[in-house]
Amino acid sequence: MTRIDFMQGNTACAEGALAAGCRFFGGYPITPSTEVAEHMAVKLPKLGGVFIQMEDEIAGIASVIGASWTGVRSMTATSGPGFSLMMENLGFAVMTETPCVVVNIQRGGPSTGQPTMSAQGDMLQCRFGSHGDYSIIALSPASVQEMYELTIRAFNLADRFRVPVFLMADEIIGHMRERIEIPDSVPREERRLLDKGTLPFHAGSDLVPGFPQFGKGYGVHVTGLTHDERGYPCTTSPSVHEELVKRLVAKVESARDEIADYRVTNPAAEVVFITYGSPARTVEQLIHDHPEAKIGHLRLRLVWPFCEKALGEFPDARVFLVPEQNLGQMAREIERHTSVPVVPLPKLGGALHTPGELEKAMEIWR
Repeated sequence: MTRIDFMQGNTACAEGALAAGCRFFGGYPITPSTEVAEHMAVKLPKLGGVFIQMEDEIAGIASVIGASWTGVRSMTATSGPGFSLMMENLGFAVMTETPCVVVNIQRGGPSTGQPTMSAQGDMLQCRFGSHGDYSIIALSPASVQEMYELTIRAFNLADRFRVPVFLMADEIIGHMRERIEIPDSVPREERRLLDKGTLPFHAGSDLVPGFPQFGKGYGVHVTGLTHDERGYPCTTSPSVHEELVKRLVAKVESARDEIADYRVTNPAAEVVFITYGSPARTVEQLIHDHPEAKIGHLRLRLVWPFCEKALGEFPDARVFLVPEQNLGQMAREIERHTSVPVVPLPKLGGALHTPGELEKAMEIWR
């Protein structure tokens, strides 16, 4: 174990990717994610990997998809405007079941918005931004340590489920510097290769096909069109399309409880905050300052697929307070899964909620 007293969140993300075995990065610089690309540009060649600065974010995600099909763990990093440009190719990655990691260090929007200020306005975009029905996995770190750890987990989840996985951080966490502990080794879940003689998109009981890696003797056709188990286009059959899309969704959604990742504080509390990303730090400060108040806190580290069973960790809850750096994107999702009143605590403009603001909101319900 190596302890580093001051490491930036974006640097920790890059270090986590390298530790996880990422050997390809394709992307385009954009504030406030650029340090991820800069660090990968320095480190990847020394490890036998490839860094390419593409002409734009569309090409960046396309290069990542192509690299993944050669068997290499691949990643890109961006922020809101670049994330928007990636949506069509992210849909292609879902349809072709291409494992990859996309880091989004969120900033204020819409459009170019506030390039240097924090936000959490892309949480619904990462889930629903491309067209059609599909499901993805999204993680949300609240510290520099989690930038490292959850980047590693993102790669493992991507390979296991053959799906794009998003690390949805925010500018505060991306640019924060704090102590981090680097383990001597990290867990790695290898991509399962396709059994020879099996159709390229035939899935077993876990609904995830083996991976027919380019250059390993497999005959495979990769297309974003509706395809059969051979990978060949089959665009006019309602049954083929329905079966394919339902499987793409079910392979992720059926595992939501298994892959859930959250932290619970004071499960007997009646007033409970639900957070992800940097607002969690304000709630933790509030709990530290008022231990007698028995404030509940559900901190989501994996946001999508949303794990509704986590809400049951607070059986006596009278209210769920949801501070977010947006106008209530995840609060709407929480409302779908509980009869407990859900109160959004939105904040825009780049500033983090203060403990005083959260205490004032909490007092109304005490």
